[in-house]
Amino acid sequence: MRLLFVPLVNLLLFLRALLGLPLRLLGARNRPAYVRFRLSGEPSYRAPSRPARLGLLGSQGRPEPATVTSLERLREDLALLARDPAIKGILLEMGELAVPPAKRDVLVKLLGDFRAAGKRVVAWAVSTDSLGYQVMCSADEVLLSPAGRLELVGYAAEATALGEGLGRLGIQAHFFRRGEYKTAPELFTHPQVSDIQRRTLEAFLDERYGELVDIVARGRRRAPEEVRRWIDVGPYSARRAAAEGLVDGLCDEMDLPKRLGLSTGEDEEGEGEGVESMELYRARLPWPPVRWRRLKRKPRLAVVPVSGMIVTGKGGTGVGPELSGSETVVKALRAAGRDRRSRAVVLYVASSGGSAVASEIILEAVQRVARKKPVIAFVDRVAASGGYMAALGAREIWATPHAIVGSIGVFGGKFDISGLLAKLGVHRTLITRGESAGMFSSSRGFTERERELMEAEMEETYQAFLERVARARGRTKEEIHALAEGRVYSGQRALAAGLVDRTEGGFEEACARAMELAKVPGPFELKTFGGGGRRFSLLRLLLGGGAQTGTYAFCPTAWSLEGFGRGERFE
Repeated sequence: MRLLFVPLVNLLLFLRALLGLPLRLLGARNRPAYVRFRLSGEPSYRAPSRPARLGLLGSQGRPEPATVTSLERLREDLALLARDPAIKGILLEMGELAVPPAKRDVLVKLLGDFRAAGKRVVAWAVSTDSLGYQVMCSADEVLLSPAGRLELVGYAAEATALGEGLGRLGIQAHFFRRGEYKTAPELFTHPQVSDIQRRTLEAFLDERYGELVDIVARGRRRAPEEVRRWIDVGPYSARRAAAEGLVDGLCDEMDLPKRLGLSTGEDEEGEGEGVESMELYRARLPWPPVRWRRLKRKPRLAVVPVSGMIVTGKGGTGVGPELSGSETVVKALRAAGRDRRSRAVVLYVASSGGSAVASEIILEAVQRVARKKPVIAFVDRVAASGGYMAALGAREIWATPHAIVGSIGVFGGKFDISGLLAKLGVHRTLITRGESAGMFSSSRGFTERERELMEAEMEETYQAFLERVARARGRTKEEIHALAEGRVYSGQRALAAGLVDRTEGGFEEACARAMELAKVPGPFELKTFGGGGRRFSLLRLLLGGGAQTGTYAFCPTAWSLEGFGRGERFE
């Protein structure tokens, strides 16, 4: 069937290109000197393999023609423009960017390669922050709107301690932990942020701050000392930023063509003459690139995301940070393992951890798939605690330099809300049969015997965690214990500690490595299995099912710095 279908589709594609040739030849005379790109939000690594269904893009609908929707498409577009002698460069309009350092590095490299091809990059923004400014610094010229701002102020992380506040409400947190650096329960038990939590956050801020200084210094060709002074006296109005030399000039959007040395008129699409979107540029190419259908389908790489807090069950939808249900993730892993076209699997981990039981269930599912086909775990944000445990089943763990990794430790406990109930006039009577039957109740604290049971469970779970890490990383339990106790590492430090296998290379390189291990040469396509999940509710944690005793492998430092990690689709 495919032998008949593919040639027919390719014939139709050829006829469409041929019929449009006269119009494109006419339009080719007016091809632009600059192509406009709008960069905001978080572009995906790869574009969807098929058009989005109705409603998939939400209320915003189809993105504007100049919007960068994926790094893969941007790479293709810039490569096409770099080969066109009629193109002088691109105009990069910077919106509010929300990408992890790994994607920022890809953007910086793509712009650098484009400039190395002899093309010009002009970056413009109304307002931008430290993240957007780092990308803009990779341009030949940095411009701001006269009414804009540059929020170059460095980085800050806020750690919260709820212990005193919960006590005033009549809620007592009873938690047990293994690992001096396992600070997750301190959120609920401590009246103040601990010194260990402070030092952990400061270590990550030092790395991020140092990188910010380095990128800006290289991009603006200034000494690091001057960049530090810039940061210390920020933020900036546009005029002050220009006076200090942080930007090369001020320009209204309507005056951008003139700034580029072009006509100041506008066409019917609202683009300045000589500046237009990539979509219009392609429409004016005599022979635009055509995605011909292949007789033999490309081999497939499966991507299974583990994003957000890990919980047992299927998950669902709601309000708050994302949750990954173990049942949903395991189902996705099984589907990826059964899929004959998927020759390898990339486990995309963006999780600070969660339920220890759910994390172990996911780990075992990853190990089962890894026995049939290569599995690479990729981390560009966070794989901490239970998130790191899930990654242990992969053949190799890839982390970007500033990802958050580790936090090998456990904690468990419950909330006693009897004081709150008394304040509200709510009376509960706990009736049990069995000495520990009321252990999970939120109507009281732990008895001495129950405390002993919880301490023993924490120790057993921690030792099992150490064994799993030691086995996966080829180390002894004693060596892993020296690295564990809840310690949190950046990707760079995790590599030095032997907790990950590689920090050089991003998502595309990790995918290529997975296919290399599968001995599959040439191009391949991606398909996402699973993804999505219900949302985390702090109120539910305090008053609902979360009030019960549980054992957790969770890292609050990652939450403070990155949130729980956004879900990502790669197909």
